[in-house]
Amino acid sequence: MNSADLHPVRIPGYEGGPLTKQAELLDEPVFWMGHLSSCVQREEAEELLFGADYEAVGDFHRQLFEQAAWPTFTVPLADDHRLHIVYRTLSDDPGIDYLLHHPGWNQAELIAQDDGHFMGPGLSWPELVAATDNALPGGSTTDRDARLLLLLPAFGDDDAPDDAADRLAGALRARTGVEDPESLASALLEDQGAPGPARWTTAGHGFSVNDGEYSFRNPANGFAPTVERLSRVATALAP
Repeated sequence: MNSADLHPVRIPGYEGGPLTKQAELLDEPVFWMGHLSSCVQREEAEELLFGADYEAVGDFHRQLFEQAAWPTFTVPLADDHRLHIVYRTLSDDPGIDYLLHHPGWNQAELIAQDDGHFMGPGLSWPELVAATDNALPGGSTTDRDARLLLLLPAFGDDDAPDDAADRLAGALRARTGVEDPESLASALLEDQGAPGPARWTTAGHGFSVNDGEYSFRNPANGFAPTVERLSRVATALAP
């Protein structure tokens, strides 16, 4: 990849980079297999995801994380909010950061991290679907399937609806080329990444929070943002 051909991105309060738009990666099936790798926690699920492409996926993502530029994808939300997905290509601290920002905020809010010290979940199923389906322009893609898979590693919800597996299977079929998208979708919804599913509530707070032990959106965690900041995050993500 030639960094001279990439378009810079700026996220206030977020250091590192250079952050660069690389939307062409979304057309690579091996990109999606690597992107979703943390969402599977069992050997059977890994086999469903990688199939015979394990080495190809590994090679592709090693090259992705070896570049100096930090691939950055954006999903627009209502009222000028933005969800950014940043590939942090640090040799000693690689990972994927999920950040929410609005032009009126001094800095972006980190809602999930997908790395060796996973922090999340940052999105409930209704929030995930709302971001996926809004069709707003100005992001990396308006494709619903690509948006769903981009945000999936930040998702965790123990009350996902019955049709979630069908919805996820359709996205996997469209973007990844895996042999059995239905079985993989079921496995992804069962595992739900490193922290597993969380319970989402509004009681006592007036805005959506969860009980995840490693979640920024659990006000009981000492590392959680202030109540005011949690409220504005929930408002921005509300379906």
